[in-house]
This record gives sequence, C-alpha cells and structure tokens, in this order.
Amino acid sequence: MRNKLIANNISNVDTPNYKTKDVSFKNLLTKEINKNMIAKKTHDKHLDFSSLNNKAFVVFERNNTMYNHNGNNVDIDREMSELAKNQIYYQGVVDRINGKFGKIQTVLRGGS
Repeated sequence: MRNKLIANNISNVDTPNYKTKDVSFKNLLTKEINKNMIAKKTHDKHLDFSSLNNKAFVVFERNNTMYNHNGNNVDIDREMSELAKNQIYYQGVVDRINGKFGKIQTVLRGGS
C-alpha cells in the first residue's frame, strides 16, 4: 500500500493543489495490540481477533507543507527516498520469510 501511495505521489508531482498521501500501519497496529482484547478461547493459547478493526492501515494527507507555488506539496527527493526505504524494507521481509520457509522445507525433508 505504501509503495502504491508513494508512486501516486511521484506521478502527481506537478498536479496543482495535490497533497502528499501517506499510510500509517505501525501506529494502528500498536493501538490495536494495546487494546484490551477479549478472546473467545477453546484453548489457552488461542486468540480471538474478531475485535480487531478490519482496516489494517490509515491513509492520510500531509497538509502542513507546501513546496510549489501551485499548492502542491510533493517533495520528489523525499518521495524517492521513501520509495527506496520501502523497497529495502519489503525485500528484507521477503528474504526473512523465505528463510523461514527454507528451514521448514529442510525439516520436512528430514534435515537433508
């Protein structure tokens, strides 16, 4: 989602009155985790996630800045930096998940 929004920001760098959009996931996740979750359990280790909000992220506009005379606040350097940071983060997560699945495959094959 963040990659999509950054690409949209970059494509609208010259659009008059366009406001930069961003997505917040970590804050929402932290808030949901810290809520008092009441779980309907059939086992001590089961969690009930029905109380969680289905919306996993919040999209918001950054309105407190203006970089262009036409009301547009897209900073292309910042957006390109955020895009690179997001791609590095995504690739790290993919590599970590692939490593975990690799370990599972090794165990399933009997350790060979």
